[in-house]
Amino acid sequence: MGFLPISRDEMLDRGWDQVDFVYVCGDAYVDHPSFGAAIITRLLEANGFKVGVIAQPDWRDPASMTVFDEPRLGFFVSSGNMDSMVNHYTVAKRRRKTDAYSPGGRMGLRPDHATVVYSNLIRRTYKRVPIILGGIEASLRRMAHYDYWSDRMKRSILLDSGADLVSYGMGEHSVIQIAEALDAGLDIRDITFIDGTVYRTTSLEHVYDAVELPSYQSMLDDRLQYARSFQVQYANSDPFQGKRLVEPYSDHLYVVQNPPAQPLTQQEMDAVYRLPYMRAYHPSYEAAGGVPAIREVKFSLTSARGCFGECSFCALTFHQGRIIQSRSHESLIDEARLITQDPDFKGYLHDVGGPTANFRQPACAAQLKRGACVGKRCLAPKPCRKLEADHSDYRALLRKLRMLPGVKKVFVRSGIRFDYVLADTTCGDDFLRELTEYHVSGQLKVAPEHVSDTVLQAMGKPENQAYTRFVKRYAQLNDELGKKQYLVPYLMSSHPGSTLDAAIELAEYVRDLGYMPEQVQDFYPTPSTVSTCMYATGVDPRTMEPIFVPKSPHEKALQRALIQYRNPKNRDLVCEALRKAGRTDLIGYGSECLVRPKKGSSPSRPHGGGNSPSRSCGGGSGETKGKARKKRR
Repeated sequence: MGFLPISRDEMLDRGWDQVDFVYVCGDAYVDHPSFGAAIITRLLEANGFKVGVIAQPDWRDPASMTVFDEPRLGFFVSSGNMDSMVNHYTVAKRRRKTDAYSPGGRMGLRPDHATVVYSNLIRRTYKRVPIILGGIEASLRRMAHYDYWSDRMKRSILLDSGADLVSYGMGEHSVIQIAEALDAGLDIRDITFIDGTVYRTTSLEHVYDAVELPSYQSMLDDRLQYARSFQVQYANSDPFQGKRLVEPYSDHLYVVQNPPAQPLTQQEMDAVYRLPYMRAYHPSYEAAGGVPAIREVKFSLTSARGCFGECSFCALTFHQGRIIQSRSHESLIDEARLITQDPDFKGYLHDVGGPTANFRQPACAAQLKRGACVGKRCLAPKPCRKLEADHSDYRALLRKLRMLPGVKKVFVRSGIRFDYVLADTTCGDDFLRELTEYHVSGQLKVAPEHVSDTVLQAMGKPENQAYTRFVKRYAQLNDELGKKQYLVPYLMSSHPGSTLDAAIELAEYVRDLGYMPEQVQDFYPTPSTVSTCMYATGVDPRTMEPIFVPKSPHEKALQRALIQYRNPKNRDLVCEALRKAGRTDLIGYGSECLVRPKKGSSPSRPHGGGNSPSRSCGGGSGETKGKARKKRR
């Protein structure tokens, strides 16, 4: 079949006079199922629609949107696989130097807030053509939201973009329903009935069975109203129980969110991954060195989507939902065979997973009948008693894949939930043994994120004792198998709920671990997560209770420096943090100290006095140290 046309000449070569839809994307054109643009465009094509692709148009030139002239039915617009602001800026709001989704990794080929910019550019040229927004950027901004980069509340992306509809979530169902409705002759203003979409209206006369959210103006006046609104949205993010939501902007302007679309069946998901992808970037990028983002996913398999882990800082609940949708073994094996035929394939499948690699089925059977429970979590702080933890299907899949001709090794790199492994009392330990023996490339990456149970509770993560148990068992298995493989924990600083004391507790854990993490992620307040709502409002929206939020750059720097206390550049910040927290007992020469005092100065004595500085980190007695160790345990 070849790539979809990216120019008028390529359109004419196919014998088309006009495309039905133009897909505008902030990423370079990569026709691979790990890229949302590829899935949606191929799905439209499979349903009989003619699609042209405009990848990374020049947003300063309206003519860049006229490559195919006016499409017969409309434009689909997406920022790409990443939110354009996350793509452009670090958590410190510094401009990134490279863009993995652009040719040669070149930065600057898409604008900030790309979806809004592209949509307005189209509207300047085509006044009445339907515009439908999709992708992660639009999905997470579908209602009023907090914008970290400007530090203010923003309206629904639908209003700022001039678009007609937002297709939120993964979009396969809603996009085809929208396309078929337009093809049937319906006016875009009358397409208000499709699940998984958001539209605007001037009257609520024909909006039924809806829950009204706080008005946008009330959120501007009082951030607590945003916390209340967010909690209602979060509670209605399930396709089985979610209600229609209305967000008022004035007496004559409302944004309406229809309930989420139903999850794909296994047959539907298999069909999506069976589409005729070229599995490569467009050849026009070859001279620039290709598109870096494909390197890691080219030889990887997407096994499932959705996540019932519900980490507070993750937007998956809002975008993919809590209900797991998985592909059949046959579908994954067929794709793996395709991969082995690639001339660049060296025998290594880089990953078999999804948002969480070891989630292959819904958390419990009830989720497919009644949806995910409102106000309850499947795993945190402890596993639900109805959780059906089972790794037998995933284990069987990995066994089949590693037996394929041409496959030397199958890695699992997308991360596993260690608490889910521990919760599987039937075959969790056998799975972990096989994972350790066959699927780890020297290091297993896991995400405990923190060690303070207070912070972990805010994060929606399991209690620290679960991670401690996993670490112990993983070490035992490596010993039994005669392997020297290590755990690499992902850690996060400055998350809401993390006080300086909690950050010091994490630093002491890192000290006892015996290594300095090279990568420490500061909490990044991206749109539409529970944690971002905490950051913006100062309360936990689930309880409306106040929560401590580290906000100033200096406060964040102190917490980050504590985790990386061994870096000499962080010494002054670490000392400042320890003095602020009254923990000068950790400044000294003892084995439990984080940093040494400056030359020429004597170690500080801890709060409460003490004995020999050289033996107790600046003055703490053996009794004080023993109590501290006991407390940490």
